[in-house]
Order: sequence, then C-alpha cells, then structure tokens
Amino acid sequence: MPDVTKTDVKTGAVDPVGGAPAAVTPAESKSEKTRSLWGDAWADLRRSWIFIISSVLIFFLLLITFFPGWFTSADPILGDLSKHYLQKPKLGDVGSADWLGYDQQGRSVYARVIYGTRASIAVGFGTTVLVTLVGSLVGMISGYFGGIVDSILSRLTDVFFGIPFLLGTMVVLNSFPERTAWIVIGALGFFGWTQISRVMRGAVITTKQSDYVQAAKALGASTPRIMFRHILPNTLAPVIVVATISLGVYIAAEATLSYLGLGLSGVSWGNDISGGGNSIRVAKWIMLYPSIMLSITVLAFIMLGEAVRNALDPKMR
Repeated sequence: MPDVTKTDVKTGAVDPVGGAPAAVTPAESKSEKTRSLWGDAWADLRRSWIFIISSVLIFFLLLITFFPGWFTSADPILGDLSKHYLQKPKLGDVGSADWLGYDQQGRSVYARVIYGTRASIAVGFGTTVLVTLVGSLVGMISGYFGGIVDSILSRLTDVFFGIPFLLGTMVVLNSFPERTAWIVIGALGFFGWTQISRVMRGAVITTKQSDYVQAAKALGASTPRIMFRHILPNTLAPVIVVATISLGVYIAAEATLSYLGLGLSGVSWGNDISGGGNSIRVAKWIMLYPSIMLSITVLAFIMLGEAVRNALDPKMR
C-alpha cells in the first residue's frame, strides 16, 4: 500500500504522514523591499553622529525660537539703568535675568540672547526658502528648455553672481530707514539665488536625458507634468544639500549686516555683538554670549548640511 501523503496548507509542500515537516525554500520566504535613494540616505543619517548632534542642537534652537517664554520671563527690550553693566554675571542663577549680566542700557543679556534666536532663525529659514524657490524655478526652466531661454537666464544668473553678495545686500538695505525681517529676507534672497539656480540647471540637464523622461514625452505628457512630476523629484538631492548649508551662511550674513548697522532694527545677535564691542574690556559678556550662540547655530546647520551631503552623494558611500 502506498504511503499516504498530506499537503501543507501554507506552503503547498507535500510530505509523508508522520514525517518531518516540509522545508520552505528561500524563494518562498518574504523578500526584502528595495530601498530608494531617500531610504538609503535616511539609513545613513541615523548612523551619523554629525547628523545626530546637529539635529539635537537645531531642535533646541527651534524650541527657543517658537517658545522663548519657556526659557526666560525677562523683557529683552525693557532696560533698567539700576542694573549696572559692570556688575559681573551671576552664573549660579541659571535661567534668571541676571544669569549672563546686563548690557549698557540695563537689558538682560540672557533675554536678548534668547529672543535674538528667533530673529536669526526666522531670517535664515525665510531666506533659504526664498532662494530655493526662485533658484530652483530659474534653473529648471533654463536647463529643461535650453536654447535661447537657457542663454538669457544663464547670462542673468552670471550678472547677479558677479555682484558681491554682502555688498549688494548692504546697498539695498541702506535705502530702507527701518529694516524688518521681511525686508532683510528679500534683500538676501535677491542676491542669493544664483548658486541654487546653477545646481538645479546642471541636474535638470542630466535628468532630462533619462529614459523615463523620454518615455513621458513619447506618451504625450505635458511640459509642466514632466518638469514637476518626473524631473523635479529626481533633482532635489543636490538642491537640498546646498540649501541646508546655505541656511547657516544666511544666519551669519544677517548677523554681519546687523553688526554693521544695516540689518534688523530689533533684537538681534548682530546688534548685540556690535553694541558690546565698545565695552569688551570691562564687560566682555555683552559681546561674548551672543557670539557663542551665533557660532553654535551656524555650526549646527553647516554640520547638518555636511551630513546630508554625505548621505545623498553616492561618491561618499
């Protein structure tokens, strides 16, 4: 009498009754999903100590930006002349108005450092968004259409690229008696879009030769659909890297303009550094602590940009 067999319901393997369970072949196991460029980049970023440190610093800076009242109850504008700036900071009173001392007008240095974070971060992010949008649009149009359109936009980019960034911004800001954050963002963005435009143009010229773009054209896809659905997602990586690094540069540029008296009219690290320079010998803390915060902020964003570049650049793997 032949052996009785049974079929495994899950695997479909046939094995004798009472025998060992049928072995599952590797083809029957669940295959691992293939990760995209962004998935590989995120996996690399999670293992990067530069990314972790910079992310923690930036998260802390964003908390200060959106919730300054959590860190101090002192008024950064109200001055009390009874609080003499020659009195040394009370470093033991962490978080108090006396912690980092007072400036020449009796204003808390700690409160001004906290509220100055909001101004610098707002200008940095606003300028980065503006130059990324303008530069990406100009570079995409120039790289995709080519010909006379590319020639005109490329020469326009060269003209703006030839103007010294800080000098041109100073000329524009000097024409405004009162400089708000929006005016400073507009002036910085007016001269800062050229680098991203060049990066986007080169990426688009390379991407538009791809097979999937040619297939989309053959199927009759419209130009806006090809540009924003097929080309843009595959050219964002280098733009994101440049924009992340540039964010720290724009924060430093805003502080430089404020130091020269052409930046923000309100609370700003650059204004405090400039005002503290006259008293550096007798009250160095007026200039010291805003300078430390500015350095930490710029370093955090540059480190983040470096980590993102290493994760997105295949040559760095």
